[in-house]
Amino acid sequence: MVGRKKGNSMWPGALGQLSNIFITKEQLDSKDEDSSMDSIEPIKEKKILEGFYEEIPIAKKVDVHNSITVSVRKCPDTEKILLSMETDILGNVVVHWGVCTDDAKNWELPSSPYPPDTVIFKDKALRTLLQPKEGGNGSQGLFTLEEGPQGFLFVLKQSEKTWLKYMGNDFYVPLSSSSISSVLPTSGLSAGQETPGKSVEESEGSLSAYTKGIISEIRSLVSISSEKSLKTKTKEAQESILQEIEKLAAEAYSMFRSSVAAPPEEAVSETEELELPVKIQSGTGTGYEIVCQGFNWESNKSGKWYMELKEKAEELSSLGFTVIWLPPPTESVSPEGYMPKDLYNLNSRYGTIDELKEIVNKFHQVGIKVLGDAVLNHRCAHYKNQNGVWNIFGGRLNWDDRAVVADDPHFQGRGNKSSGDNFHAAPNIDHSQDFVRKDIKEWLCWLRKEIGYDGWRLDFVRGFWGGYVKDYLDASEPYFAVGEYWDSLSYTYGEMDHNQDAHRQRIIDWINATSGTAGAFDVTTKGILHAALDRCEYWRLSDQKGKPPGVVGWWPSRAVTFIENHDTGSTQGHWRFPGGKEMQGYAYILTHPGTPSVFYDHIFSHCQSEIGGLISIRNRNKINCRSTIKITKAERDVYAAIIDEKVAMKIGPGHYEPHSESQKWSLAMEGRDYKVWEASG
Repeated sequence: MVGRKKGNSMWPGALGQLSNIFITKEQLDSKDEDSSMDSIEPIKEKKILEGFYEEIPIAKKVDVHNSITVSVRKCPDTEKILLSMETDILGNVVVHWGVCTDDAKNWELPSSPYPPDTVIFKDKALRTLLQPKEGGNGSQGLFTLEEGPQGFLFVLKQSEKTWLKYMGNDFYVPLSSSSISSVLPTSGLSAGQETPGKSVEESEGSLSAYTKGIISEIRSLVSISSEKSLKTKTKEAQESILQEIEKLAAEAYSMFRSSVAAPPEEAVSETEELELPVKIQSGTGTGYEIVCQGFNWESNKSGKWYMELKEKAEELSSLGFTVIWLPPPTESVSPEGYMPKDLYNLNSRYGTIDELKEIVNKFHQVGIKVLGDAVLNHRCAHYKNQNGVWNIFGGRLNWDDRAVVADDPHFQGRGNKSSGDNFHAAPNIDHSQDFVRKDIKEWLCWLRKEIGYDGWRLDFVRGFWGGYVKDYLDASEPYFAVGEYWDSLSYTYGEMDHNQDAHRQRIIDWINATSGTAGAFDVTTKGILHAALDRCEYWRLSDQKGKPPGVVGWWPSRAVTFIENHDTGSTQGHWRFPGGKEMQGYAYILTHPGTPSVFYDHIFSHCQSEIGGLISIRNRNKINCRSTIKITKAERDVYAAIIDEKVAMKIGPGHYEPHSESQKWSLAMEGRDYKVWEASG
C-alpha cells in the first residue's frame, strides 16, 4: 500500500517506499455536508484530494535470514557487567532497552552513564543507535551495567513503524551470576508494530565520563577466555575479537563511530527466493468471501426473523454465500435495531437471544460465517439528568454523561469532543474514555463467545476515529469486519464528477486509521454505477489511469462492493439502484476484485438464478478480493474488463467480444445488457 499525506511525505508499506506517485486535483468550492442520516442521498460537494493508496499484488516472497549476537561478561576489575551486541541487519538499527529486577520482567531504567547516541524514552527505557561495523555489513554496540539487575530487555527498532522481537516478545538476556555468558535464544526475529510515541528526552549522561570509565573495562576483555553467543565461534575468531578490542580501547569515543568488536565475516547463506502464493492479509477473511445481507428494513415486523431466516440457511449455502450479515441484535428504541439501549439485552424485534444462538449455529453448520451488526457510535439513554436531558445509561453498562461527547449539542455530554461526525438522533459515545473502550471491548468479546459471531458490520463509523475501531478489533479478533463509512460524492452544478478520487480517499483514510483491520463498503463504486447505468455513461467506470474508479481500484482487499442495502433500497429507498439494471450491477461486482455483498431482497426475487450463476463463475475461477483486472473498454454505451485472465465481462447495450490471440473464450452467461465469458484454453 502506498499513501501520500500532505506534502511529499510517503508512508512505506509492505513493499517499501515508492516515489513519484501523485494525484493532483484542482481546488473547487466545497459545500457544507449534512451529517444527519435522515437522507442517505449523497450531498454535492468538492474537497481537495490530499493523497491516495494503491494496492499492488504480491508477485514474490523472499525468505530473509538475519541474526543478532549478544555476549555478556563480568569485568574482574570493576565488577561491572559488559554486554556486547552485534547484528547483520543493514541500515540504522536502534536498540530499545532496559533492565528488570524480578521475574515479572517489568522495564526499568539502568544506572547511568549510558553509551553515546542514547536517549531516554518516556522514563521507562533507553534508545541507543548501534554503530556501523567496518565494511558496512551490520552494526554493533557495547553496554556497561551495574550489578543488581536480573535481566536485560530489548527490542530492535528499524523505523517508526517496525520493531524486531523474539517470537512476538521482548528479547530477554539473564544477568544473574550463574547465567553470565549464557546463550540467547537463536531464532525468532519477528516484525511488530509500534504506536508512534512522543518525542524522546535527551540523555544527560556525560560522554567523557563514560569513555574514561570504559577504557579499563574493555582492556580487561583481553584476559577473558571464551565467548558464547547466538552462533558458536572458533577459538581463532575469539582471539581476533579480543585483539581488535585491545587495539581500539585507547580510542574510547571513536570506537562507537568505527568499531568495537569486529569479528571476521562469517559465511552467510545466500538468500533463498521462494515463489509462494499470495497470502490474503487480515481484515478480509480468506479473500474469497461472498457476503449476503440477511435482512431488509421490514424484517423486524414479524418478531420471528431469526427463525424465518434459519429456514433459508441451506439455500444460501447452496448459492455459494460464505458470510451472512445479521441485523443489530440488541434492545433498541427503534425496532430496526439502530438505536441501541441496553447492549447486553439481546432480546430484540428480530427474536430472542436463544433464537439468535440457534440461527448462528445453523449457519455455522452449513459453512457460513456470521457478522453481527454492531452500533458503537451512539446509544440511547435510560434516564434523564437534572436538566431533563436523556444522557444517563442503565443496564449492565450504566454509564453517566461522561460517556457522551461534549460537542453533541442535544445531549449535554461531559466527555471530550467527538473524534468524528455527530449522529443527532441519539447521544454520541465518547470513545476516548478508557472505561467506555474497556466496556465495549468486553461486550464484543462476550458476543463472540456467547453468541458465536465471527465478525462485525460496524454502523456509522464516520462518527468516531478509526483508531478506536482498531482497538476493538484487536480485542475481539474478528474473522471479517466491514465499516459503514457513508460519505457524499463530488458533484458540479448537479452533475456527478467523473473524478471521485477525493470521495474514495476519505474512505481509504478511515480504513488506514484502523491499520487495515477492517474493510469498508465501497460507496464510491455504488455511486458511479448509478450514474453510469442510469445515464448510459459507461465511460465513468474507468478512472484516469484505466483502473476501477472506486475504492476497489485503490485498495481492493478492503473494498466491500454492493449495489443495495436496507437503507438505499427496501421500503426506505433513500438511494435506490436504477430499476431493471440490478443484474448489470451484480455482473460488475461479482466478477470484479473486492468482496461483493448481495442484498436479501435481490436474492429472494426473480434475480436469484442469475445471481447464483454469477457466484458460480466467481467461485469456479477463484476470483478473490485481490484479483487483477484489465479494463478493455469504457465507452458511452459499454464497459468491458478481463479479470485474472480467466473471466471476461461486459455491461451496457453496446457491443463487445473478448479477443486474444493466445486465449479462447466461451460465453458462460448472459442477461439483459450483460455477458460473462470464461477462458476455455
